[in-house]
Formats: sequence, C-alpha cells, structure tokens
Amino acid sequence: MPEVMFAGPDGRLEGRYHHAKERGAPLALVLHPHPLHGGTMNNRITYTMYQVFQRLGFSVMRFNFRGVGRSQGNYDGGMGEINDAAAALDWMQALNPGHNGLWIAGYSFGAFVSMQLLMRRPEVSGWISVGTPAAHYDFGFLAPCPCGGLMIHGDADELVPEASVRKLVDKLNTQKGVAVDYRVMTGADHVFAHHADAIGDAVESYVSGEIARKHMALAAD
Repeated sequence: MPEVMFAGPDGRLEGRYHHAKERGAPLALVLHPHPLHGGTMNNRITYTMYQVFQRLGFSVMRFNFRGVGRSQGNYDGGMGEINDAAAALDWMQALNPGHNGLWIAGYSFGAFVSMQLLMRRPEVSGWISVGTPAAHYDFGFLAPCPCGGLMIHGDADELVPEASVRKLVDKLNTQKGVAVDYRVMTGADHVFAHHADAIGDAVESYVSGEIARKHMALAAD
C-alpha cells in the first residue's frame, strides 16, 4: 500500500495507491467524506471500499482532498475537490495505459464529488455511492446519468433521510439504459458504525457481478 504524492490543481496531494499485478487491470478511485467534518482517506468506509477493489484485482487509489493530512491547499466547497479527484484519475490513467475499465466510489461528501466526476469523465464504467447526501446537494446534474451503479444507504441515517435517496434512485432508474442497484441497510446511521463489513460485502458482490456480466456480454459478441 505505497504512499504517493501527486500534483493537484492547488498543490501536491497525498494518497495511497495499490498497483495490480495483472497488466491492463481495471482502475478504481475511492473518495472520502467531508474534509471539514473529519473526513480523510483513512475513514473506515473509504478504506473498506479500497480493500474490496484491491481484492478484486483493481489498481486502486484513495487520497486526501486539498487541506487534509499532507495534501496542500484549502477546502474549496466542492468544486476544487472535484478537480482534485480528476487529477487523481489523470495520475492513475497515466500510470496504467490500456487499463480495462474505470470505477469511482465515494462516501457521503465523496459520493457527491464522485457523481460530479462521473458526468465529466465519459470513460467511467461503474460507480459506488454510499451515504449519498441527496438532502444536502442538488443531484439534478445527473441528467442523463451516463451509466448505472450501486447506492447504499442506512434507514436510520440522521443526516440524510433515506426517503431523499430513494427519490433520487427512482428518478435515475427512469432514465433509459440506467439501472441503479439500491441497497438499504437496516439500523445503519450516516457513519455506518457497525456496517462496514456489510458495505464491503455489498460492494464486492455488485462489482464482481458487473464484471462477470460484461465478460459474458463480450464472449457472446
């Protein structure tokens, strides 16, 4: 799990990067919660998703947004953090020419940033959104959403009512060619204090299922 420092738009950014053994392996970027509320790349849910992608054979990175840990710069209300995430993708893609697919995953604020990035990077082939802050940000920019993904939320979330996320999921699922797998975790609050393993299992089953489905589709062609 080597430490990396790479150039961001507002200074150098600190990350952890795992390079897959298999040549042409898919890539994944995992984004952490809100920098002003204690969010870092070492957040338990962020780290859990990072480990899942590593187990599945991805080259995967998690990193600290500007102003967090040893990352330079200052919090920028979301827009600068979107640019940070784009710089992280650029760094990984430059290191992995010919990679087989690109996934983005985010938790809470990181989920908002990841979905913004999804709309800017057409090469993204799949996404994971955990604790999506649908009650705090306008997700109307997902029109149309370029591809389907997985959303995970807790039915006891005290910060983001589950109904607000369900409304977003229902809206996305009306779009042609988009299928969002929505999984609600019973008893989970916004920090998923006792649900990290369950989130890991859900992410692993979804991502591995999507990879298998795409392999079957390619074989059929």
